[in-house]
Amino acid sequence: MKVIAINGEAWCHTLTGIERLAIEVVQHLDKLVRPGMMELVVPANAKDVPELTNIKIVRLKSEAHFFPRWTQLDFQLYVLAHRRMSLDFSNTCPFLAPGIEFIHDIYCALYPEDFKSRRDKLICLYSKMMYRAIAKRAKVILTVSEYTKQTIIHRYHTPGDRIHVVYSGVTGYKDIQADYSVFDRLPALDGKPFYFTLGSLSRRKNLKWIADHAALYPGETFAVSGKPLPSVVAPELEKMKSLPNVIMTGYLSDGEVKALLSRCRAFVLPSYFEGFGLPPLEALSCGTQVIVSDRTSLPEIYGTAAHYIDPDKPDVDLDALLSEKVSSPAPLLEKYDLAKTAERIYGIIQGMK
Repeated sequence: MKVIAINGEAWCHTLTGIERLAIEVVQHLDKLVRPGMMELVVPANAKDVPELTNIKIVRLKSEAHFFPRWTQLDFQLYVLAHRRMSLDFSNTCPFLAPGIEFIHDIYCALYPEDFKSRRDKLICLYSKMMYRAIAKRAKVILTVSEYTKQTIIHRYHTPGDRIHVVYSGVTGYKDIQADYSVFDRLPALDGKPFYFTLGSLSRRKNLKWIADHAALYPGETFAVSGKPLPSVVAPELEKMKSLPNVIMTGYLSDGEVKALLSRCRAFVLPSYFEGFGLPPLEALSCGTQVIVSDRTSLPEIYGTAAHYIDPDKPDVDLDALLSEKVSSPAPLLEKYDLAKTAERIYGIIQGMK
């Protein structure tokens, strides 16, 4: 089989769930693969590239800045010129040579109406092009839930035996030190009960539920963290900013996030669409109760360890909901482990012809 070239663009980006998956899984794969089997191909501006034993690091002269130039020009040229098989973690692939490719979800294909601005429409168009290229031509498709696998099969008529469910996880999260100084910056949360939500402030995260519920229950406090995106519905952000019981935290470091998770009443994820939904798993690893939407992949991932809400119905008694018994998260935390993710990927690669 060809040498596998891992797309190392994740080492140039702000860490989100996909970047963490790539960075941690590569380090676990390094312990499994034999020398010469894989390369990590990184841009010139990649940061904190780890020292690896069995995976060769190839640093190209070009930098990754303008999306999607790195993948479609620099990385793709390397893959073609050196006859490599690509491995991409982030819903993208070299268009002319898709290899082993992740599709975390096909959100842009299912909800194109969520993308309003010209920039967002271009991102949506590119994402749909990538979904189709992977679904039709990738050697192997990796995805993070059975839900997403079935949506790919239904949308693109991809044979199910080409799609492998490889769950995400939280291996390194337990090593993050909580930074409780965040409560000095956010005194409205210090020593008081509050709910916490975290993630990119995109439409699918359903800020409307948070805003509408907070308006209905002025005695409850919500901390909302995340980066505003052009695709956010502005009135929802403005409504939340006008509510005295909603605290917009701004950017939070990993340590600050962990501090809020360790002290909140519950972590709330009212999304109407998730391919996996990692933040509630991080919350469970901190001993925090989670309240999640009953849509898409979330019931599959969280089973009986979460409390569920209808993302279209904000009038919910959260005290009563949290009083309901849920199962221990221990089996989930054992199941969703990035070392096991790497083992699963390695096994799939070993089985390729």
